[in-house]
Amino acid sequence: MSHSPERGPAPTPGPTSGFTTKARLGIRRGIHRGLQGFLWIIKIVVPVSLAVALLDWTGWLYALDPLFSPVMALMNLPPQAALPILSAVFSSFYAAVAMMVVIPFTHPQLILMAIFMSIAHMLVVEGIIQHKSGMNVAAIALIRLIGAGVATYLVSQLFVGTAAPVVMPQGPEEQIPLAIALWEWTLSTLNLMLRIFFIIFSVMIVLETLKELHLTGRIAALFRPLMVLLGLPPNVATMWVTGVFFGIVYGSAVIVEEAGSGRFSGDELKRLHISLGLCHSMVEDPALFLALGVGFQWTVLPRLATAAVAVQLYGLVNVLRLRLRPEPHQQPF
Repeated sequence: MSHSPERGPAPTPGPTSGFTTKARLGIRRGIHRGLQGFLWIIKIVVPVSLAVALLDWTGWLYALDPLFSPVMALMNLPPQAALPILSAVFSSFYAAVAMMVVIPFTHPQLILMAIFMSIAHMLVVEGIIQHKSGMNVAAIALIRLIGAGVATYLVSQLFVGTAAPVVMPQGPEEQIPLAIALWEWTLSTLNLMLRIFFIIFSVMIVLETLKELHLTGRIAALFRPLMVLLGLPPNVATMWVTGVFFGIVYGSAVIVEEAGSGRFSGDELKRLHISLGLCHSMVEDPALFLALGVGFQWTVLPRLATAAVAVQLYGLVNVLRLRLRPEPHQQPF
């Protein structure tokens, strides 16, 4: 009768194996989320860019120029910039990028539009999320629009001729055949999709891995000194880092839950939301504009500066309001 060898206790997974498991899970989830995001972007970018390409070919795209010209001129942008900007403000950030690819904007014009749209996009959806976590939706929308306009105007002073109208590739008499126009659109769209594919997958893998490894809390601790420069209380660092890295929509669960915990005052939440409204999703959005040739310095630094100034102005207004508040009248004896 043979005896089976005695088995010792099962080895317990060490910290290295736990780290590896979480990292692999983060990578898998990042790939999955990247694929979902890429397919979602395709559904928006392809039809919108095709529609804009056809409008460009017919010349109808420029029919509304006189209507938008005065508003765009305030930010030293051409009237054609209004369509992508309005699309980003009210609808889809990615549809706006699709328009920017088709319309022949100059590189400085792309930079200015990227700054405006990075600050003021999806105002309705993101505004509702911020409203649920302590900030009035109309107030944050107004702050973001004003901040985007001021930041775009200030950066425009670094360039020359950004308000010059977009020049069509061909005039009405020289209109190229539709087949050639569609072929050029196909090549430019495929080129953009390839760049977005690699950028989105890289970003999502990094973000999901950080989330699985529970590193957002440690990263928040590193950002606490920055909170002072941004005019924010240190205890909102976790929510701020969540919004900055994952965005208001993707980070909404954490932001809404933390804001409703009762551990933060109304003033702290307002400061947080002003800052997040002006500078959130500072990884994915700048990476997307990188596909258009707009460097990170243009979509990160102006937003941080705008957020810091806006929060400090909010604090100054609060101080002045308290000082100017009339003292209660003393009751006569």
